Amino acid sequence: MSQHKKTLIAAATGLALLTSVNASAETTLRLLTWGSYAPDKVVQMFEEKYPDIKVEVTFSNNEEMISKLRATRGAGFDLAQPSHDRIHSAQLEYNIYKPMDLSKVNLSNVDGTLLDGVKANTTIDGKVFSVPHQWGTTGLMADKTMAPNLTGWGDLCDTQYKGKTSMRLKRTILLAMAFDMGEDPFAAYGDLDKYQGILNKVTDKLIDCKDNIKAYWKGGDDLSAMMLSGEIVGSETWDSTAFKLYNQNKNIVFVPPKTGALAWIDTFTLPRKGKADDAAYKWINFVMSPEIIPLMSASTGAVAAVDGGIDLMPDDKREALKAAFTPADIKNLKFFANIPPGVEDMEGKALEKIKAASGS
Repeated sequence: MSQHKKTLIAAATGLALLTSVNASAETTLRLLTWGSYAPDKVVQMFEEKYPDIKVEVTFSNNEEMISKLRATRGAGFDLAQPSHDRIHSAQLEYNIYKPMDLSKVNLSNVDGTLLDGVKANTTIDGKVFSVPHQWGTTGLMADKTMAPNLTGWGDLCDTQYKGKTSMRLKRTILLAMAFDMGEDPFAAYGDLDKYQGILNKVTDKLIDCKDNIKAYWKGGDDLSAMMLSGEIVGSETWDSTAFKLYNQNKNIVFVPPKTGALAWIDTFTLPRKGKADDAAYKWINFVMSPEIIPLMSASTGAVAAVDGGIDLMPDDKREALKAAFTPADIKNLKFFANIPPGVEDMEGKALEKIKAASGS
């Protein structure tokens, strides 16, 4: 074989090896998150900054996240975003997460109160399993021209609004109505017999309320369509949905219930068998950076868990939030408490009973 041919073969072999090394060096970050929490623009910017990382997104919700990770014992994903109250018991029951290395998370601008709250909720045996990403609330939405006096959860069942209200048939409305009826469901978590008693009262209330319900909404799109069309005048809602509608119709406002809006914090949490921890930490720090937060909040409508997070929201959403909440409303927030084992099964049975009675 000539020296020239040997050189060509060697070059080709080297190129093939280089290509193989480069291909194997690419990392896939498998993200399990909420719809709108990984907007295309943000993913594109992240992949441009880290060309060796490919982001693969699966949109989900709290129940599905736990179900998926439980089925695989914590495999299949590298970063999940459950709410702060859905981590402790799921970890104790199913061992689906791994502790976080906080030294790899840039916490310099993270809101201290929210960080402490999430750490308190997700610390097990001295190890922290989550850090906060975004926060928001569930409350009421009303068309103030047709339902100016809708101020409490129970008002959704007021007969003057028969066939004109909506709610989401999930555990949140059970908790909300319990507060409206003078109970503290979170305080009852330590006594499941007492909690069952509360659920029984709430179930009866929501069954009696069924004639008021135009439809039980399942997502922001169907709720928005009903509100904008005037089919309903009030509803349980995520604040982000109400803020979006406020920008289309200033008569549609978010109403913090008189007993307090229910507040959630969505987190960053590492699945136990994730294979791309370094990429996950890069994603966390990237989306929590000041230049990315406005893009993320524009997509989610939620507030970043950083100092001055409200001021980093896009102008329209910041205006809607400030129109909705007074400082007293913020102080009155009811943050979801950790869910003890067994509670979700109890709540599931209550929801099934309501669903069966409503024929939905």
